[in-house]
Amino acid sequence: MCGFGNDDCDESEEVISSNLSPARVDIPRIERAVREILLAVGEDPDREGLIKTPNRVARAYGELMAGLQDDPKRHLKTVFTEEYDEVVLLRDIEFHSLCEHHLLPFTGRAHVAYLPDGKVVGLSKLARLVEGFARRPQVQERLTTQIADALMEELSPIGAACVIEATHTCMTIRGAKKHGSTMVTSALRGIFKENPSSRSEILTLMYSDCSVRR
Repeated sequence: MCGFGNDDCDESEEVISSNLSPARVDIPRIERAVREILLAVGEDPDREGLIKTPNRVARAYGELMAGLQDDPKRHLKTVFTEEYDEVVLLRDIEFHSLCEHHLLPFTGRAHVAYLPDGKVVGLSKLARLVEGFARRPQVQERLTTQIADALMEELSPIGAACVIEATHTCMTIRGAKKHGSTMVTSALRGIFKENPSSRSEILTLMYSDCSVRR
């Protein structure tokens, strides 16, 4: 569905999610490192199933960390003047990131909102903002605040909010091994932080009909 100022509302989710080009990584260096890891755990990096694994890992890291060479705030540079004074909310933005402590994936959904003060941005730009910050070694708390702060800095809205729900494999497949656990973080700015009724409104909008959407 097209939204205010959405200059590319016909783009599919696949196009949006593939917006970032792979990072310019040192592939031979990563290949050597992965080969050493395989040797260190007692594997044979020269057996048929693993012989191309170091190169696959290098290319995968280039894709998963593409955000390191991107300025996600660039997606908020093109704005449109619109006298709209109600909440703009994009829910369920799927993302994939890497926990910087273990380099294991965490995946989830971001809900991003702002209350405009004369400037709006294309809806797909909110999805790209999330992806740009996610595609790098991250912690969920930082990811959440980076998204909300970028909206405040670039759009100067009356308020901005970001809530992220994610599952971390560094907790579900190792360590505590608590399967099914979800981490929720929030960053509220402006009126959404200062005004209790506005805070309640935005959180209600983000979570309304959750049972239907999930």
